[in-house]
Amino acid sequence: MKYVIGIDLGTSAVKAILVDYGGIVHQTVSRSYPLIQEKSGFSEQDPEEWYKKTKEAVAELITNFEGKADEIEGISFSGQMHGLVLLDQHLNVLRNAILWNDTRTTKQCEEIYSVIGEKQLIAITKNTALEGFTLPKLLWVKEHERDTFDKINLFMLPKDYLRFRMTGTVQTDYSDAAGTLLLDVAEKKWSQELCEAFGIDIKTCPPLAESHAYTGTIKKEFAEETGLTGTTKVFTGAADNACGAIGAGILSEGKTLCSIGTSGVILCYEEPQKRDYDGKVHYFNHGQEDAYYSMGVTLSAGYSLSWFRDFLGGEESYDSLLKGIEHIPPAANGLLFTPYLVGERTPHADASIRSSFIGVDSNHTKVNFVRAVLEGVTFSLKETIDILRDNDHEINTIISIGGGAQNKTWLQMQADIFNAKVVKLASEQGPAMGAAILAAYGCGWYSSLQECSRVFISYEKAYDPIPSNVEVYETLYEIYKKVYIQTKNLNKELEHFR
Repeated sequence: MKYVIGIDLGTSAVKAILVDYGGIVHQTVSRSYPLIQEKSGFSEQDPEEWYKKTKEAVAELITNFEGKADEIEGISFSGQMHGLVLLDQHLNVLRNAILWNDTRTTKQCEEIYSVIGEKQLIAITKNTALEGFTLPKLLWVKEHERDTFDKINLFMLPKDYLRFRMTGTVQTDYSDAAGTLLLDVAEKKWSQELCEAFGIDIKTCPPLAESHAYTGTIKKEFAEETGLTGTTKVFTGAADNACGAIGAGILSEGKTLCSIGTSGVILCYEEPQKRDYDGKVHYFNHGQEDAYYSMGVTLSAGYSLSWFRDFLGGEESYDSLLKGIEHIPPAANGLLFTPYLVGERTPHADASIRSSFIGVDSNHTKVNFVRAVLEGVTFSLKETIDILRDNDHEINTIISIGGGAQNKTWLQMQADIFNAKVVKLASEQGPAMGAAILAAYGCGWYSSLQECSRVFISYEKAYDPIPSNVEVYETLYEIYKKVYIQTKNLNKELEHFR
């Protein structure tokens, strides 16, 4: 039997899965690592922790593997986007990695617009300047840590640093490079214009490769410490959202993904140059060659639910927390929540906006609040779906993954609010499965990613919208959209007190 390993380098943990030729997952191992938050708005990690925990995860896979190590033919990667890893001329790390959810760079985003202009930035990168992207982080280091900036020989994205440590080779793929604000997305090359405008040596940008490209074999040290063989092939991999899309079969026009984790994502497959969103949603290169995807983001999706659980004491399981929501009618008996706990991304790129519960009544109990949180998160995701539909996307079937796919009432709620069929995967492994599919395709097991995905992916159940619920939610949604408009200035004024 032949096997591949898919590795997903997430924000809080690394996940490794062992998958055979038929797409059966034999093992799943996860290892967590800490965030480093020295100041408000700062979010960093030590890249050495990624490597250390990945070694532990892979070593456990091999220890529990009943086959032979040389049957594991390939490894590929998914990784958290936008993170900045800086290396010196000896390829040693210069500082902690600055992560996607770090918000210190508002000033640098303003600088980007003043230097290059929003219109020209979108023309090159297809995206607006947001704090989470990589270029603003580079500019922050340039301004605040000039000695470090002057020593930069190379910058990397998180999964690419991990792969470098495992193989000694340096690349990034187009889907991850698209999240830096330095890639010419249509031309698939680093932008000389942007690099020159911001004083960045284009030679510090890593070489570009397709997500399925072969990048080398495992280094002797990593093989000896994990039990892998030195002949195990390694492939470039892709950004976590691109891998999540691959792992859910979003590989052709008409396919849409709803992923609810800490943040929430609505993602649509795009044919090259078919639509221009003018920066209203993200537009990135896909992990599939010469394809793209559009994406909207809710910053506090699953995080809204975990925050509410922690607010109540944090001792309750999620199953217990959600118990009884099926008995509360749509609209949570007149209670409405907006999921702006840490600001918002789509459609409101606003770092100052904050959450609200509207309509709190003395008759409301905990379960009303829980239902309202789920509805508010789903409404926020619907705002992205509206943008996509307004740009001629037919969104009739949505694959739902992540925490939002673990509760049947929430799945039905998504179908009702999105007014579309919502499908749950039979065996969901998230971006790690997308990484495994890239490895399997890279090894030549299948002729295309689509062929591989048909073998590796199966569906469990579909939820159709209930017309009476759709009608209620359409009315409530119009009220929901007013909350941002009517609380925007209030939250700006409150920012002084935070």
